[in-house]
Amino acid sequence: MATLVAAGLPLEESLAALADGAEPRVRALALGLRARVMEGATLAQALGEFPGTFDALYRSTVQAGEQSGRLDRVLLRLADHLESRDALRRRLIGALAYPVLLLTVALAVVAGLLWFVVPEVTGVFVRSGQALPWPTRVLMAITGGLRSHGWWLFPVLAVATAIGVALWRRPASALLRDRLWLRLPFVGRLVVALDTARFARTLAMLGASAVPLLEALGLATATVQNSVLREALAGVAGRVREGASLAQALAATGHFPAVAVRLIASGERAGRLDAMLDEAASQLERELDTVMAVATAALGPAVILGVGGVVLFIVLAILLPIFQMNQLIR
Repeated sequence: MATLVAAGLPLEESLAALADGAEPRVRALALGLRARVMEGATLAQALGEFPGTFDALYRSTVQAGEQSGRLDRVLLRLADHLESRDALRRRLIGALAYPVLLLTVALAVVAGLLWFVVPEVTGVFVRSGQALPWPTRVLMAITGGLRSHGWWLFPVLAVATAIGVALWRRPASALLRDRLWLRLPFVGRLVVALDTARFARTLAMLGASAVPLLEALGLATATVQNSVLREALAGVAGRVREGASLAQALAATGHFPAVAVRLIASGERAGRLDAMLDEAASQLERELDTVMAVATAALGPAVILGVGGVVLFIVLAILLPIFQMNQLIR
């Protein structure tokens, strides 16, 4: 869209060009927007007809671009912003994919051992009538419980998990949950870096698109996921409205990284706030990538060691009675 508008095509022709050859859903969307524009609506007003696809941030940015006469530049910045946000989300998902897959496979292997292999082996020891060491007795109790009560254990766990997730997602527990995330030593740092980067990047894009600062603060605050940080940013908008600088207002909350606050302060002094907000977001994203890389590198071996410890316990519980039997034979 930005390319077509920058090439000088009228808005309705740009929308028609987008519809050509597009998949059915995108084609219907582009033609719907074109119909509203042909009726005399602005592009921002037409986007408002599809709030499920275009959120308030998108609509306000486009509206500012239309009012300033720089719609092509604003659309290009908006595209870059959306791509950057999507790339960050993909990096986070990719960093967690390997440890989650490794843990799932490891749990499945251990469950198979406990459910099928161990009962067959320990049955031999029970029939022999010999006194069994405590690891073997513990292992037999676990496998016996799984085989006797496993049919209702999994439904109970599933129901309990569903209830826990429902309670966890309730708005009433959101503040408590988000406070807990921020207090966790490692996770809290990641949450702050992620939300601050998202806020700074969005605010930079809105400022470069000529959206007024107070309106931009409200829109950028809405992109923050953590409710504690979101409440702190709501207070930032109030302080800025009273005349404080953005850096001072952010520093007063005590939640935001010092490096981001310093970069924003230097941007305000030099009249380059948008560029420094972008730089702060890039700095935080680099830090986030580094922390996630270290966490991923450590999490994989930690899962392997944990599962290896469980397998070692199972092997010892099986081998100890065999050693005892050999000693009795000798």
